[in-house]
Amino acid sequence: MLNKVQLVGRLTKDPELKYLGNGTPVTNFTLAVNRTFKNKNGEREADFINIVVWRKQAENVAQYVGKGSQVAISGRIQSRSYENADEQRRYVTEVVAEEVHFLDSKRKKENYTDEHGNSFQDLYPLDGGEDDLPF
Repeated sequence: MLNKVQLVGRLTKDPELKYLGNGTPVTNFTLAVNRTFKNKNGEREADFINIVVWRKQAENVAQYVGKGSQVAISGRIQSRSYENADEQRRYVTEVVAEEVHFLDSKRKKENYTDEHGNSFQDLYPLDGGEDDLPF
């Protein structure tokens, strides 16, 4: 059977990195994915999808992306259940990421400085004008 998911979206908050008892890293975050159509009010809605990333890739995600970062995810849908503290059965559906591609890195851009102390904004300033665009 085929179980393949591909998503492009933005993180709703910084990813949470945890280590299991055996030392395996795992990162969880929610990805906001815009729908391709507008609602009756002419607004785009989004789906908020729980993502799980394992091992070294989990550490990389936690280090290089943050709230608002755009990523592309390739993975599979997984459903699981657990009992909460009140002994109620809870069901979770999430995407287990097999590949995560950083389409931008908000945290890296904000914190980047070169060997001369120049920030990302110093090196790549926005001109603010659209008059000299070729289109």
